[in-house]
Amino acid sequence: MSPAPSPRHVSLDQAAELGRKACGRAKIVALTVDAGDAALEDIVAALAPDVLQLHGRETPVRVAAIGRTFGVATMKAIGVAADEDLAAAKDYAGVADLILFDAKPPKDARLPGGNGAPFDWRLLEKGSLDGRYLLSGGLDADNVAEAIVLSGALGVDVSSGVESAPGVKDNSKIAVFVARARDAFAGRRASATFAGRVA
Repeated sequence: MSPAPSPRHVSLDQAAELGRKACGRAKIVALTVDAGDAALEDIVAALAPDVLQLHGRETPVRVAAIGRTFGVATMKAIGVAADEDLAAAKDYAGVADLILFDAKPPKDARLPGGNGAPFDWRLLEKGSLDGRYLLSGGLDADNVAEAIVLSGALGVDVSSGVESAPGVKDNSKIAVFVARARDAFAGRRASATFAGRVA
């Protein structure tokens, strides 16, 4: 969930209904942007998410407090445009349960994410977070396999790349994206196993 300006914003009732449909089939992630404790309490009560994705300006101290207060895993989004942006992630290592590397929004963007722009995934090849990170930003079915291979990410997060219009998910785009992502992760595991046997 995110502030009202986002075309992907949903009410607590809508979130609860979506959560009921996903329960037992997928992890439930609530996306928030600089939410206060009262809003987070309402979200946790309505949705019972597995993860709170924190996509605002939350400090490491705030992320730690959210995890303690609500007893829910946290995922901190870090905007990346250049190598120096990765340094911010080190402050959240051991604080957030997961890091989400997302494309840093353009200076004139209204939203902190969901802008459909990728960043140079090769920046993550240096892998300073032991693989406990996910990738987002400009992903779609045409580039997700390359992104998985280049970034070494544990998982991927997609939104605008599987939409027919802002905020409108397209089932066929989702199916193709998921299939290609699964194939890429399977290929990466197979390659790692083969390399391990050779070594």
